Amino acid sequence: MAATTPPPAALTLVSHVLCPYVQRAAIVLAEKGVPFERRDVDLAAKPDWFLAVSPLGKTPVLLVDGVPIFESAVICEYLDETLAPRLHPQDPLERARHRAWMEFGSAVLNGIAAFYNAPDERTLAARRGELRQRFEQLEAVLASAERKGPWFAGERFSIVDAVFAPVFRYFDVFERIADFGFFDGLPRVTAWRRALAERPSVRRAAAPDYAQRLLDFLRARGSALAAKVHAMA
Repeated sequence: MAATTPPPAALTLVSHVLCPYVQRAAIVLAEKGVPFERRDVDLAAKPDWFLAVSPLGKTPVLLVDGVPIFESAVICEYLDETLAPRLHPQDPLERARHRAWMEFGSAVLNGIAAFYNAPDERTLAARRGELRQRFEQLEAVLASAERKGPWFAGERFSIVDAVFAPVFRYFDVFERIADFGFFDGLPRVTAWRRALAERPSVRRAAAPDYAQRLLDFLRARGSALAAKVHAMA
């Protein structure tokens, strides 16, 4: 009897509309070309079914035939191990390097949260400077890599790209609020950011009204940045 191919797993991405970590997983899923359902939850009123599959009470969660996997890095690694095309490098050292830069991307997201939660102008300027320093580090890495393509690793899109695409999406909105100069004089980071913004998987990873939702979120923070958002009206 001929062997049969098992049916593909049913994939559900449990999501929040503004979560950048969800966007990572959505980008990787899109790059794999597999169908999946996206199910949004309200993190301010978490339903019981969500708490049952998310021990940390956070998004994303990937349900694989109903079995939950939580934490975005774990989800991305699982998808890369089980679905083609592979997005991580084959070389173990280069793969470890990519994983390290994924962690760097998470640190930048923490810096972004510190920026938009800064209570006053002095703190806002300090947090802005810290983010700028991170992007200067990225510029140096991109310059030293002698890349021959638009992505972090050159011609090959990787999970590092999926990690940084949601990072850069924040700045599309920040730049509508004020000129913070985050990327001034950083041509390689600027070009990478622009290429990511045009990638179909990246564009589809966020809702069409993402920018307005983020502005509404920022306006409600009671922070120095929130004051600038209010001044836009």
